[in-house]
Amino acid sequence: MDTDCTNCSALCGTRERVVHGYGDVGADFLFVGEAPTAAAERTGVPFTGDEAGARVQRILGDLGFVRSDPDADEPDVQNVFFTYLTRCRHPDRGPTDDEVATCEPYLNAEIRMINPHIIVPVGQAALEALAFDYTTRAADSFDVDAEHATTIRGRGFELVPMKEPERLTDDDAEAFVEHVRESVFGRDYRQTKGRQSR
Repeated sequence: MDTDCTNCSALCGTRERVVHGYGDVGADFLFVGEAPTAAAERTGVPFTGDEAGARVQRILGDLGFVRSDPDADEPDVQNVFFTYLTRCRHPDRGPTDDEVATCEPYLNAEIRMINPHIIVPVGQAALEALAFDYTTRAADSFDVDAEHATTIRGRGFELVPMKEPERLTDDDAEAFVEHVRESVFGRDYRQTKGRQSR
């Protein structure tokens, strides 16, 4: 992964660093957000460094994926990998469609390398992007609020959407953990795995 990527000229002068994925490269579970937060840009690790990141880390801890404190900048993980659609943060706006498209080869490489069984799109943007590639439904037919803590059967993977960490309530977090424990861990999700290339 390129730590000095210059593919997006509008981001090269504003970012602090490129934030690539982090975690267990043999994981069954892949969490994909939209773009690094200021905190993740500081730590260099997705979903870390602030209260929203700690909320995700607590959920992962409850599921047995993380063995460190929720506020750790470099979590001790097993069976999970975290990444983003885009690798660089603009301080004043979210990523553009062109920036997401430019970063897609990085995400594709991570998905091929990890070959997860379950992909967790974190937030509406990630859900729409991944739905386009991995389901037969139109991307704009998905609503992360309605799909949160459900399983969507796709082409080669199952998607288990999660709301944006900044909007997760305690009830949302509990619903997500309960769904994964009962509906994902409660069956042999590995049997649904397709070995499709993107």
